[in-house]
Amino acid sequence: MKQLTSRRRSFLDDLSGYAFISPWLLGFIAFSIIPILFSLYYSFTEYDILGEPIFNGLENFRRMLGDELFWQSLKVTFFYAFVSVPLRLLFAFFVAMLFNRGTRAIRVYQAIYYVPSLVGGSIAIAVMWRRLFMADGALNAALARIGIVTDISWIGDPSTAIWTLILLAAWQFGSSMLIFLAGLRQIPKELYEAASIDGANPLKKFTHITVPQITPVIFFNLVMQLINGFTVFTQAFVVSGGSGDPLNSTLVYALYLYQRAFKYYDMGYGSALAWVLVLIIGVMTGIVFKTSNNWVFYEAKEGK
Repeated sequence: MKQLTSRRRSFLDDLSGYAFISPWLLGFIAFSIIPILFSLYYSFTEYDILGEPIFNGLENFRRMLGDELFWQSLKVTFFYAFVSVPLRLLFAFFVAMLFNRGTRAIRVYQAIYYVPSLVGGSIAIAVMWRRLFMADGALNAALARIGIVTDISWIGDPSTAIWTLILLAAWQFGSSMLIFLAGLRQIPKELYEAASIDGANPLKKFTHITVPQITPVIFFNLVMQLINGFTVFTQAFVVSGGSGDPLNSTLVYALYLYQRAFKYYDMGYGSALAWVLVLIIGVMTGIVFKTSNNWVFYEAKEGK
């Protein structure tokens, strides 16, 4: 009898738990799982939203091989990710190191540096960024004040347009900085004290203690920022006006996917592009995970 009562109580506890998470669970199924499955199906069809999807097998994926804009978007996205991610992490790590030294009003400074990460991906900030780098923008006005007169439109020149997006990404280092700072504060002070007794200089302390101890945090930030880099959309859409111009120099992959699916109503091809992006991100993340054994230090693992 007691065993039956215990089972019933356990069942009721489980039921109440599922009841509490049911709103999120239903939302996850309705707005994530089902759309993902439909997208997978549409990637093998010719579908323009208005008509019925027509199954065409691997035609959408074969079509990519001869699509110049597909290759251009890949080129732009890889360049953007491989330049912006290291820059953002370097800035974040540098500022975290400064904050870790201790300073007055540290909480205020942390909040100030974190604000760009909160608002940097918004439409308003992207519009401001676009205005900042126009021919009559604030950047050229500031350069004119120091004697450098130029009428170049930084977002209108194919050689500089992508760099405006990279600078915007680097400016949004606040979240990574806070994670780095949390990791730095977990490093045992005894390690630095022992190194000082052995006569280690600050450079050796940094290379032999700080960097190895912080590698798990570097690994986490690298994976998260790499995913963000390959899925960038809002900034490129607003700065280029949704076109990827000039000369497709800001046509990142997600923007091209959006154009095919929602501008030209080529939903089947857009879905195929989306799944290729998933594959690319999976491969890149897998490479980082595979190589992490060579450079990420885990204290528990080393102790075995």
